[in-house]
Order: sequence, then structure tokens, then C-alpha cells
Amino acid sequence: MKKRVTAFLIYSGDESVASTAELLAKDKNVESIVFMSGEGLNKNYISTKTIRQLADQTDTDFALLQLQEGSAITDSEYLTKIIAVADDGSAGIVYSDFYEKEEGKVIQHPLIDYQAGSIRDDFYFGVFVLINAKALKKASENLPDYNYAGFYALRLAMSRHHAIKRVAEFLYTLTKPEENKSGEKQFDYVDPKNREVQIEMEKAATEHLKKINAYLVPVFKEINLSNEDFQTEVSVIIPVKNRVKTIVAAVDSALNQKTKFSFNVIIIDNHSSDGTTKILQKSFHKNDRVINLIPNKKDPGIGGCWNEGIFHKKCGKFSVQLDSDDLYKDENTLQKIVDKFYEERCGMVIGSYQLTDFELNEIPPGIVDHKEWTDENGRNNALRINGLGAPRAFYTPLIRSLKFPDVSYGEDYSVALGISREHKIGRIFDPIYVCRRWEGNTDSSLSIEQANKNNYYKDEIRTKEILARKKINL
Repeated sequence: MKKRVTAFLIYSGDESVASTAELLAKDKNVESIVFMSGEGLNKNYISTKTIRQLADQTDTDFALLQLQEGSAITDSEYLTKIIAVADDGSAGIVYSDFYEKEEGKVIQHPLIDYQAGSIRDDFYFGVFVLINAKALKKASENLPDYNYAGFYALRLAMSRHHAIKRVAEFLYTLTKPEENKSGEKQFDYVDPKNREVQIEMEKAATEHLKKINAYLVPVFKEINLSNEDFQTEVSVIIPVKNRVKTIVAAVDSALNQKTKFSFNVIIIDNHSSDGTTKILQKSFHKNDRVINLIPNKKDPGIGGCWNEGIFHKKCGKFSVQLDSDDLYKDENTLQKIVDKFYEERCGMVIGSYQLTDFELNEIPPGIVDHKEWTDENGRNNALRINGLGAPRAFYTPLIRSLKFPDVSYGEDYSVALGISREHKIGRIFDPIYVCRRWEGNTDSSLSIEQANKNNYYKDEIRTKEILARKKINL
């Protein structure tokens, strides 16, 4: 029987890879095992040079590439099953669900299907990917030279000509490595220490968008901000559900703003049951700048609550975000946002924020400013990353024309991509907002299933956006 796989395993000096190597050495499909070492391999920071070496050393039909450190014990039929999927069609890359072992417990770790919009550089394939050797060799010949984005560029290149398939079976068990140490993993891409990595990832993503005809040149439609007649210049929009501990401070931070224009605060109370409704009535019933709304719909998402606010007859020309457990950093936030709208005639403004705990002590990574954004390429790079920053502010007529999807995750990202398709997004890189991380946050402790659902939804948003941008470029 022909042995069809060359395995490439990460070796970082410990013995965790030994059990994996021992099992693969006994597998009837494995011709040889090659050990890889180098800083960054565990984060998929693989150079183009390494990718080409993998291609050169693969004389079999497939390369099995390890992407994550740890002891991975494979099912006896693991390779046979994923090879069958790779053989049955045009798959360039195949990956599978797996079990995860932590503190003596074994749990299922399902993954999500790959789609056209899965171009974020942190798409999670699990521990292993099986790569078609012919496709690997061909793609690696034309890759630009990267120190970190080699694998990212490779899988984007392969996705242009081959399917990337998931096997929805749990085919190996990973002994879970230590957790991320740099703060929260979701903020790694804005950590200044990772800037060089992010520059390369942006270049790879931009090249991919150009090749699939979804790249947008930096030409924008300017908005005439005097076209519409509004009674109020700004409305602060606060969707809230069960935030009795934080809502008063949030509203106060809005009311304390010093501006040259009129503004109001529109609170959409999503049928709170913890006393939020009563405390809002008690605290602000005499303040004519505060508008309390309770939706007729019993279970709107955050996006649905936003739609209630922006379509209210008293909504201002600009609609500005304030989450119910966050704060404006000082009394000048609204003025800075409105000034930016008029300076750049943009359809949306996004600020920067300081990350703190509940007691307002700064926590890593501290200031999240998204300085990777540029007018030239920001809207293209936006398809690669999972978030664009806060607070987010919208020219109300424009956001009314788009509407928010009635969901509670990704609703802001969806409309931001839609706006950026034709209009400029203004950026404020100084912190003007305080984002509090605490156990009450909706994303503070997500299950694997919920995280998968969120990630798949954002990938789906990107898929639709890529199709829309391709139409623009026809």
C-alpha cells in the first residue's frame, strides 16, 4: 500500500509532540515525519520560506501540517477519513473537529465550515490541516516573501482554486496548552507588539482581495450633511437589557457632555427584568433630553433595538453608540465625533477606547485605537479583522437606509462594512470611550458553540460583502 502523507510536527523543546509522533509513525498512511521548530509556529506565524521548504520536502500526495502545539492523539482512522474527503473532489485543505482534554475532562470541540468570507487571519482550523501536495507546490511558487503570513497567504491562495473542507467528526484529542497570556486573545491583533505581524497579514489579505476582484480603490462618495432637516444634532443610542448596576452611570456620562449643539439620549429598554426599567424612570423621568423606549417586539436583538432608536422621530442627525455598561471617557466625546463628521464628510465615525475592569482600572491591552486603519486600505483590511473599534457613530439618514440586522452579535460590523463600501469612515485615534470588561458582558465567557456561531455569522457577513464588492468592480 502506498503511503500518501508526509507529516510536519511542531517541536518546541518539550516532549508533548512525542506521543503524536509515535502514533503517526505507526499509521499506515504516513511515509515520513518532519519536525519544525521556530518562534511563532504555534500562532500560525509561518514564513514563506518555511512553506516552500514544506513543499520541497513533500514527495507524497499530501502534507499533514500541525498548526498548534500540544499532545494530539489521533483516532486510528483519522488520516484514512480525511484523505477520503480530500480525494473525493477538489479539496486543497481538509480539517476536522476534535476532542479537547483539560484538567482531566474531555470535551467536544466542533469547528466551523470554511466559506468565501473566512478570510480573517485567525480562522481556527484546529491542530492539523491536510494539504494537497500538488496544490501546495503550485501555490508556494508564487507566494510573496513573508516572515509571518506565509501560511495565511498560502491558504488564501489555495482557496481561490480549491475547496477547503471540514470533516464534522471528532478525529483526535488535544491536551489543551496554556491559555493566551497577552491579555485577551481577541485583542492580540491590536497589541502594538504584534504590529509587524499585522502589516504582513494586511498585505496578504489585500493581495487576495485584488486577485478575486473584491478590492476597493480609495475613492469615496462625499456626504452632504446639510441635506436633511433634524430637530436635534445628535442622539446617543443606548440599547439596554438588565444592566441595573451600570445604566445610570452610562446615561450620566452622556448627559454630562459639553457641546456646541443640541443632543438627546434615546434608551431602548429591551424588557429588562432586574430593576433597570424602574431605575431609569426614577433617575431620568424629569429630564426632557432622555427618551425611554420599550420595543413592542418581545425579543429584539441589539440591532433591532438600534433600529427602534434611529427611526424614532426625535433621533438626531448623528446617532452615536453608548453601550449600557460603558462610559464616555470625558465630556468632549460627542463634540469630537461631530467635528470629525464635518471635517471629513464621512458616513460613519469610529473612535478609540480604553479597556478597563468594572472599577475602571485599566486592563491589557489598555488603549485600543486601531491605528492599522488607513483611508487608503482600511475598508479592505476591515474584511480581515473581527472588530473596528468604538464608539461607533452614524449619519442617521445613511444608517436608516441600511438598517441594522436584528441580531445581538456582528450587527455593527455588518453595517460598518456596508457603509465603507461607498463612503469614508472617519477615525479618531485618541481614546474617547471606556469599555468595561466584567462578568456581565455578553461576550465575557462564551461557550465553544456560541463562539462558533458568532464567528460563522461574521464570516457570512464577509461572504456577502465580498460578493457585493465584486459587483461594484464588474
